[in-house]
Amino acid sequence: MKKVLLVSLGCAKNLVDSEHILGILKYDDYEITNSLDEADIVVINTCGFIESSKRESIEEIFKYISKGKKVVVTGCLVERYKEELEKEIPEVELFIPIREYHQFNEKLSLIDENIKKKELIGLNDENRIISTPSYSAYLLIGDGCDNRCTYCAIPLIRGSYKSRPLNDIVNEAKKLAQNGVKELIILEQDTTKYGIDLDKDINIVTLLKSLLEIKGIEYIRLLYLYPDEISDELIDLIVKEKRLTPYFDIPIQHSESHILKAMHRRGDKEFLRALFKKIKDRVPNAILRTTLLVGFPNEKEEDIDNLIAFMKEIKFDHVGAFTYSKEEGTPSFDYPNQVDEETKQNRLKRVMSAARKISYQQNKLHIGEIMEGLVVGYDGENYLLRSYFNAPDDVDGKIYFTSKCKLKMGEKVKVKINDAFIYDLVGEEIR
Repeated sequence: MKKVLLVSLGCAKNLVDSEHILGILKYDDYEITNSLDEADIVVINTCGFIESSKRESIEEIFKYISKGKKVVVTGCLVERYKEELEKEIPEVELFIPIREYHQFNEKLSLIDENIKKKELIGLNDENRIISTPSYSAYLLIGDGCDNRCTYCAIPLIRGSYKSRPLNDIVNEAKKLAQNGVKELIILEQDTTKYGIDLDKDINIVTLLKSLLEIKGIEYIRLLYLYPDEISDELIDLIVKEKRLTPYFDIPIQHSESHILKAMHRRGDKEFLRALFKKIKDRVPNAILRTTLLVGFPNEKEEDIDNLIAFMKEIKFDHVGAFTYSKEEGTPSFDYPNQVDEETKQNRLKRVMSAARKISYQQNKLHIGEIMEGLVVGYDGENYLLRSYFNAPDDVDGKIYFTSKCKLKMGEKVKVKINDAFIYDLVGEEIR
């Protein structure tokens, strides 16, 4: 039996694709391995979102080629640049773009005669192999994006927005729960848009209500909420249902209205201010996470001053920031007044310095609080907790705690927070 190593790069949405690919590989009688030495084939699922992720993907491809391995490359980078990659890296055995995922093992049969004996299947939930810990799983509810932000290549890679059928999602969630999953993390490029292309009575709220009926699911967390699609109905449901974590991951990209307009982002600064006030008023324990983009064309230093002031006003708990990447095929590629790289990096440092100070102040507010959540790690001395405070994608801080008992991974516990640092919290289990 041939052995295959799969390398998954990029975001959690890409990871879900990788889990589907693992399912196809297992169906095709490959043995999945984490050992490079053992692997006959290396499958690399690439990211192609911005320049740094493209560079990482290329480096990974050459890394495994240099090891003398048979390499198959798939994912976002291939979707964008398949023809160029085939010319530039002929050492790769096979390039499979996203648009050919439904023919994945048919494509593999081009380099492995044995696959031709198998029924040809595409990516599907029945064969998905969960790579996350057994108690937690991502649940993809759609793909593509219609927001058309002027800096973003996702529509070029993933196409227009398309919701998954509600019954398919619920059935997959039921299967996950039956297999011991206690935590669902809801994903897509824009989770709040869910259902817009389906029946008029289906939306993110109706989906969440259906998921809440599933026994065994302890926590449901939403990622990637678009600001102007966060309805009062959604906020009310989060307030009402304790299993919905009061965690608002809302990438705003910037605070300044003229930058938002140039980005083709809906809603201006005053709208964002009102939205966050509403969330804080109605969900007092809400965790606010955002993503910021600095160095967009025509951005000035005073815009960064104002952005930092806005961050201090809103008091985001978690902030991720990155510099603008000039991506071919996007409208902003040709915008005038592009910002030079050194200035971008200086602005990023300023924003993240402010974010660290705000994070520390926010974290100190949790001292004395009792948090409920799942045990997600142990380093030999301290356990790790995932509560409503932190998502599993390593963007947020960690919660370290001690316990007088030996705990199992995925066990539900309560932890009293005794100390706080810039990103992390420290506590002890209480019973």
